[in-house]
Amino acid sequence: MEWSLKRNCSVTPAQLGYLYASMCILSMGVAAFFWSQGATLVLPFAVLELVAVGAAFLVYARHATDSERISLLEGRLVVEWETAGRSSRCEFAREWVRVEPRPDVGQLIEVRGGGRSVQVGRFLRSDLRPLLAREIRQALRGV
Repeated sequence: MEWSLKRNCSVTPAQLGYLYASMCILSMGVAAFFWSQGATLVLPFAVLELVAVGAAFLVYARHATDSERISLLEGRLVVEWETAGRSSRCEFAREWVRVEPRPDVGQLIEVRGGGRSVQVGRFLRSDLRPLLAREIRQALRGV
């Protein structure tokens, strides 16, 4: 049994890179034309704009592939997550794990066991989190 939760991103980092490159070419072409016509301040402001947009695209691209994966493997509940290119993993014994939606509305699901705790459900709508917690509990019981 496995649950895979990912960010809802319409543009991949590679597509974003192509978009940014084409935007740079177009913007620098327009800025160079106006600079050659005597508007010397257009070029520095175009560069400043492209740097700001590039920084925003970089932040987006770092988190575009963030995900969580919850697996039930050989008597163990395995929770893996990736944030900004960093992967983490936590395993729980099936018999000792507790899956609880947090009491606050819209909060993440807490998976606890063996003195460790992990929160999951970041990429799931808040109204669907209790359903996920119920599904995981049923899978752990073998229902």
